[in-house]
Amino acid sequence: MNTKIYKTVLSLTDSLLSAAQTKNQKSFDRYYEELKQLCESNESTDKDHPVQWETLADFTDDLATAIIIYERALVKAEAINSKDFRSSISFSIATLKVELGDNTGAIEHLEKAKISCNKIVDKELKAEIHDLLEKLKNS
Repeated sequence: MNTKIYKTVLSLTDSLLSAAQTKNQKSFDRYYEELKQLCESNESTDKDHPVQWETLADFTDDLATAIIIYERALVKAEAINSKDFRSSISFSIATLKVELGDNTGAIEHLEKAKISCNKIVDKELKAEIHDLLEKLKNS
């Protein structure tokens, strides 16, 4: 990933978190729009990367819209064959699908996440994927 873009995404993330913590909606909306424009301007270029789309989805309040953005991020993660991003994005989609009452869709994404996370280092994410998948399958 382009270092300059990574630093920009990181800075915007900090700004979005700060605005959210201080309940400054006007600043939040401005930083969110800046991140969205970054994603859109980099789309289909060599600067396009799932991290910017995943971050945008992380800060999207509307759950259905967040899922759509995560799915865009997932396509980009698959294109670069990133098991880490595929795992985390699929898990995020699954958790939102649970919130929306779509347990079947959640299980589908958790199954994908489980396959992707086989070779990642993040043991906490692996455990979260496993635990949520088991909970949904046993309910």
